[in-house]
Amino acid sequence: VKEIGGHHVSVQGLMGPGVDPHLYQASAGDVTTMSKADVVVYNGVHLEGKMGSIFDNLTKQNKATIRVSDAIDPATLLDFDEEDGVKTKDPHIWFDVANWKLAAKAVYEGLSKADPAHKEDFKKRYDAYLTKLDETDAYIKAQAESIPKESRVLVTAHDAFQYFARAYGFEVKGLQGVSTATEAGTQDVNELVQFIVDHKIKAIFVESSVPHKTIEAVQEAAKAKGWNVAIGGELYSDSLGSEGTEGGTYIGMVKANIDTIVKALK
Repeated sequence: VKEIGGHHVSVQGLMGPGVDPHLYQASAGDVTTMSKADVVVYNGVHLEGKMGSIFDNLTKQNKATIRVSDAIDPATLLDFDEEDGVKTKDPHIWFDVANWKLAAKAVYEGLSKADPAHKEDFKKRYDAYLTKLDETDAYIKAQAESIPKESRVLVTAHDAFQYFARAYGFEVKGLQGVSTATEAGTQDVNELVQFIVDHKIKAIFVESSVPHKTIEAVQEAAKAKGWNVAIGGELYSDSLGSEGTEGGTYIGMVKANIDTIVKALK
């Protein structure tokens, strides 16, 4: 929104760096902030799992909202099973840069509708941002190609990287499901450890918005079975980094991730 809105918008994020959106509950202050905003922008696909009713109420009040996932063809959204067996869609759409180009289009169109006087400015900034996103996509593809195909296996704390895997040729194993609301059980840990040992996985990854202890437990359990697997670094999964750091922007975040992955797996 900052990239496309430029100086015409004042952007306030509700969830800070390292916050898990699956578990986030809006405070009374958040609700007031959203009710006062000209436009409310969110991901959708149940990423903000505990805020669905708030967004529904804002829509009923005719508040201008932009749900960026609406720009993505539902047929391309990945399935996952929740514990109760109900099929829902994977919300981590931004890990495929092609999806985020569509999200940018939703933001451009939404801002133009809310503030038509500055539509031309929004269009220029949107076009410039698309160019940057294309460059980023090419960078990730080139970096991924530098890892031998059989080594492109990403073991992470929760299953956030399936869109990344599909777009850039990786296999992903997450200890928890797509939502961090489901706890990993002993069987999940044992199965993942066996996979790591059997496939001689070089490195596994912690995530910025998920406690590190689960992956550290996996590392210890693999060691007990005679295989020393490294922790390859921390990936940004469900949140950006702090403003001013490499992961503080979308482009910085996805580049930092692929750089961390390549360094560990190459």
